Amino acid sequence: MTAFSNHRAVSLTLDEQTTRIKGFVSRRHFIRELTLGDDGPWTLTLQLTMTERAAYRFNLTSETPRLFVRGGDAGEPPVPSAITASQDVAGSWMDGEQEVLEVAMPLAIQAWIEAYLARHGEAPPEGRKKKRKGAGRAREITP
Repeated sequence: MTAFSNHRAVSLTLDEQTTRIKGFVSRRHFIRELTLGDDGPWTLTLQLTMTERAAYRFNLTSETPRLFVRGGDAGEPPVPSAITASQDVAGSWMDGEQEVLEVAMPLAIQAWIEAYLARHGEAPPEGRKKKRKGAGRAREITP
């Protein structure tokens, strides 16, 4: 039996689109091509983690599952440094003022994530926490 790996190498090719609107030039960077393996100009490792299982399921059930690439500081030419299938992780990168590029998730990656979820289980539902009686209330202490 072979061990299940939670890492996959992916290669990216980036491109740039320039548009002119009312005399202003705008540049938008995007992922032109994403392939499995390490033979492209940019190679990153996609790693699946147990803590992001709910985010993976959410992504897989969306109309178009996506991969997200951290591209470096916003406003600068992109330098891909990480890739994730979790929108939560991508959101935290954007909160840190990092540029995030996105691309459609290849079917092979979707199947791999499904196998990961089947092997490790779905994330437990995040139920409401039960409050202790009197929790959060100020109490008067009598001597």
